[in-house]
Amino acid sequence: MGAHPSPRSPGAGGTPTAVPTAGDPGSGPAGGQSQDGLQAGLKNRHLSMIAIGGVIGAGLFVGSGAGISAAGPGILLSYALTGLLVVLVMRMLGEMAAASPASGSFSAYADRALGRWAGFTIGWLYWFFWSVVLAVEATAAGAILTGWVPAVPQWAWALLVMIVLTGTNLVSVGSFGEFEFWFAGIKVVAIVVFIVVGALAVFGLPPGDHAPGLSNLTGHGGFLPHGPGAILSGMLLVVFSFMGSEIVTLAAGESPNPVQAVRKAVNSVIWRIALFYIGSIAVIVTLLPWDDPAVVKSPYVAVLESLDIPYAGTVMDVVVLTAVLSCLNSGLYTASRMAFSLGQRGDAPKSFATVNKGGVPAVAIWASVAFGFIATIFSYTSKDTIFQFLLNSSGAVALFVWLVICFSQLRMRRTLERETPERLTVRMWLYPWLTYATIGLIVFVIGYMFYDPDGREQMVLSVVAAVVVLAVGLLLDRRRPRERAADDGAAKVVERA
Repeated sequence: MGAHPSPRSPGAGGTPTAVPTAGDPGSGPAGGQSQDGLQAGLKNRHLSMIAIGGVIGAGLFVGSGAGISAAGPGILLSYALTGLLVVLVMRMLGEMAAASPASGSFSAYADRALGRWAGFTIGWLYWFFWSVVLAVEATAAGAILTGWVPAVPQWAWALLVMIVLTGTNLVSVGSFGEFEFWFAGIKVVAIVVFIVVGALAVFGLPPGDHAPGLSNLTGHGGFLPHGPGAILSGMLLVVFSFMGSEIVTLAAGESPNPVQAVRKAVNSVIWRIALFYIGSIAVIVTLLPWDDPAVVKSPYVAVLESLDIPYAGTVMDVVVLTAVLSCLNSGLYTASRMAFSLGQRGDAPKSFATVNKGGVPAVAIWASVAFGFIATIFSYTSKDTIFQFLLNSSGAVALFVWLVICFSQLRMRRTLERETPERLTVRMWLYPWLTYATIGLIVFVIGYMFYDPDGREQMVLSVVAAVVVLAVGLLLDRRRPRERAADDGAAKVVERA
């Protein structure tokens, strides 16, 4: 799992390598441990809840107000279009992951399908993204906890949650799965209850006192108060809320039946996005005017308070804290598994690919959390300079990841159909035309970010970061043939001796 079949292509020419067959590392774990040493300790209920809760990030609760402010009720179209994009990308990723589960997921597939430079670049960018997320979530958790216990400084709370969740990840993958099961469970229950209560109020049933009908959707400037262009602006604000839906394809490799887990997660992504994102946002913009200051500040709290739900603010603080801890927990897991896969493929220090007695990549975890700690320090000491630079330079990684998944699927599908068609248990719809359409939509969003004043700096810095990582990858790739030639020469000398 995550290792490459031998011989592997150098990658410079982008020639796809053979897809692993039964018994190869890509076949998934057999028994309690996979062939690369990772423990297959995630149960089906863990993966089911990771798949369901993976699309519910803290950004939904905290960041949705900015999207509603930018697009008005039209934010529903922004979420619908972005959700459609995620569904299509997840279908492509699911096709590859079901055929060949790997700890590096799309990075490993990019390596095989496009070349080593692609796997190196997208793998390190993804690791960078989640390592920065660790700092963001730790800081957010510290802010909430300090509000409850002001005697403890915010940085101390941030340090504490980082230490606790690092510990759970180091113990075993099962402990990560158990924490994530309960974190995700709380998020799911909270969203479902919110939608049910809100839907009752929309129709004038208790706890509501009157049915608002469509007045809030058509009034206050109409459904698109800022014009059709606001739909795209809204997409830029919500697109990163969906980052995390791909985590289940990384986690599946540490389960007893990775193919079944991937297939189940991919098939359920449509209703998950429709229910949790579009459903809850629809409740908000239907019950309350989109331009209400309370909606912009905290939309979920605003709805609960409008329905006279007691302790609405505290209840949402608990839910948001849970979402933050869930994101931190899964972020550390994701970053460490990507580092582990990079180490396996020789694109990171070899120590990253080692596991402890519990089958956990401890070195990769410590490396990821160390960067997260440094970024957290910057969030307090240099919030508007270094930390803001880290945020902006990792901001568009989601779009880069999705684009690479599309191109990888185009290449791997041909290889799979030619060599191991029986492994295509999940298939991308209307291949290759829908893949091309998805690529076009992603490129359009990237282009619009360059055009949009609010997204331009983020996109420019993200492209710069990608170019730097790509340059390093190409440089290392050029050196490897010389290193292999030197090793072969030394082996021949030994053989003659």
